[in-house]
Amino acid sequence: MYISLAGFRGPDHASPDQAGPDHASPDRADSAPGPDHATPQPGPRSGRTVAFRVAPTVVALGMVSLLTDVSSESVAAVLPLYVTGALGLSMVAYGFLEGLHQGVSAVVRIAAGYAADRTDRPKAIAVAGYGLSMLTRAGLLIVQGFVGIAVLVGIDRVGKGIRTAPRDAMIQEVSQPEHLARSFGVHRMLDTIGATIGPLLAFVVLLLVPEGYRVVFAVSLAAALIGVAALILFVPNVRFSRATTPTSTTTPVAPVPEAAETSPAVRPRTLRSRASRSGSPRRQRWRTLDGPLKRLLVAAGVLGLLTVGDGFIYLAIMSHGHLDPLWFPLLFVGTNGVFLLLAIPVGRIADRTSRAAVLIGGHLFLAGAYLAAAMGGSWIALGLALLMLGIFYAATDGVLAALAGQLSPQGRTATGIGAAQTVVAVTRLVASTGFGALWVLFGAVPTMVGAAVVLVLVLPLAWWLVVRR
Repeated sequence: MYISLAGFRGPDHASPDQAGPDHASPDRADSAPGPDHATPQPGPRSGRTVAFRVAPTVVALGMVSLLTDVSSESVAAVLPLYVTGALGLSMVAYGFLEGLHQGVSAVVRIAAGYAADRTDRPKAIAVAGYGLSMLTRAGLLIVQGFVGIAVLVGIDRVGKGIRTAPRDAMIQEVSQPEHLARSFGVHRMLDTIGATIGPLLAFVVLLLVPEGYRVVFAVSLAAALIGVAALILFVPNVRFSRATTPTSTTTPVAPVPEAAETSPAVRPRTLRSRASRSGSPRRQRWRTLDGPLKRLLVAAGVLGLLTVGDGFIYLAIMSHGHLDPLWFPLLFVGTNGVFLLLAIPVGRIADRTSRAAVLIGGHLFLAGAYLAAAMGGSWIALGLALLMLGIFYAATDGVLAALAGQLSPQGRTATGIGAAQTVVAVTRLVASTGFGALWVLFGAVPTMVGAAVVLVLVLPLAWWLVVRR
């Protein structure tokens, strides 16, 4: 069953890079067994216009993400000030924490995606990830000092790495292939509502309770508890559609000839040859990364090396001295508000044109955000920085997951999405750590300008890898 969104229409024809899986799967739970192959949906090649319908599971996962982002973003909105102000740590220390926030989830992302594919239990893995992040909110109420906070940030990001690929694979499984990026846009829209509410809550708390960071952490814990409960109670156990069983290899074994069946000496040798050609599960996992998906991973890695966390951009704006630190959490609200408004429209554009082109082109707005933050001595520059950063996220966040899932072999969707997210997380870890050091050496403005220039220079390479190829 799908919830219809009136007024949204799909394209009559799809470009080669937006073609979805060969079949669309129904939104189903464990208790609703289905055939090995789901009923095909009217595709872009059928000459029929397919109306956009968002699956209830997408909405349910969006609500879970909304609550979780209320929790995580309320903490993220005060963490830069808490670290550099209340704890008095340097920008290098903050860069290390921001790197952990961006990249430590890479340790488990691809493994969690692979586990979701192998076990066909993505919900259980997602629950483990959300639950682990919830526990770190309680830890923030107890732990003090740089080491303790670094450990908690690392554990929280490991939880994010565990949950993200299985969650996105569930979205891919229940969504219409013709409107895949837009379905991700619906999820990201709900996710961003939470990411907007979180900093607002943090701002209100700090307004009422100056230096009330621990109160923010308590509110964050409450939101995380509700989010985990919503996931357990309201999200069905989505199962992946497969042409083979989850434990089988992707290479089918041909029927053994009749002569082989009657000859004990022949049959074992035949079976061994079949098995050797199919390869081990580990080899099959790495074959997932071949072809177009590999080129996407290379491009995402190159661009990730030039993508730093939002906190650096906001601190660069603050460095001009025209904004009181009390308003710092509202900078997150501004960016998330733009993302909220554009997530679905940009997803629709990506589905109707080229997901790859929208993904690469979105990084132009990131470069613009860097330059605006470097100029941030006026309200116009501040507004431009938040606007372009929000457009960047709308053009890349859900679109990358949709494109990686689209380019993954059948039965390896979560692995492919997890691989893309792993590459982005690792490279952003390197970028944030290096950016903090460059900030100390050269200052905020030269570092921001330099990052913008280099990012623009590498965009043609990324375009050639993903769009032209």
